Amino acid sequence: MMDAPHKTITPKPSLGEHLLMIAVAIVMLVVDQVTKRLIESSIPFGFTVAPVAAISPYLTLTHTQNTGAAFSLLQNGGLFFIIVAVVVSGIIIYYAPRLPAGDWISRLALGLQLSGAIGNLVDRLRQGYVTDFIHFQIPQIGFDWPVFNVADSCIVVGVIILIVASLWRERAADRQNQRESQPVAE
Repeated sequence: MMDAPHKTITPKPSLGEHLLMIAVAIVMLVVDQVTKRLIESSIPFGFTVAPVAAISPYLTLTHTQNTGAAFSLLQNGGLFFIIVAVVVSGIIIYYAPRLPAGDWISRLALGLQLSGAIGNLVDRLRQGYVTDFIHFQIPQIGFDWPVFNVADSCIVVGVIILIVASLWRERAADRQNQRESQPVAE
């Protein structure tokens, strides 16, 4: 009698896993939009405010407008960045349900990236530019980071999380392969 072929059953992601990305995206999108509207309504364009005196030489709020990518790169790319945001959002929405069960870290990262892409897209469609306001600098060494916003932060942090998670999974797989390739002591 022949053995039936062994079929591995891959568990499906739970509803909670699917909702994680959506919840992260919604929460961070709201935080991004609320902070941008607060800056637009309370700090005149081009002005800087130091909300916490103790950290004011290092972190201030500077109301700027950005027609480029994150950190003011590639200025005046309006339509291009609208298309990129729509395509990236579509890829994330398509790809996320295909992640394996238990991969909550990738869902978290994709939720952050989705909120960032949509947050800056909303600004571009609403006003033709993105409102930036977080200004980090270290005057003692002449370091002056480009002004950014919550959406930019979400995109960058999401990418970093995906890279770190990918490297961690790769190392774990290598360790597992090494264990499996070791001869069994008898």
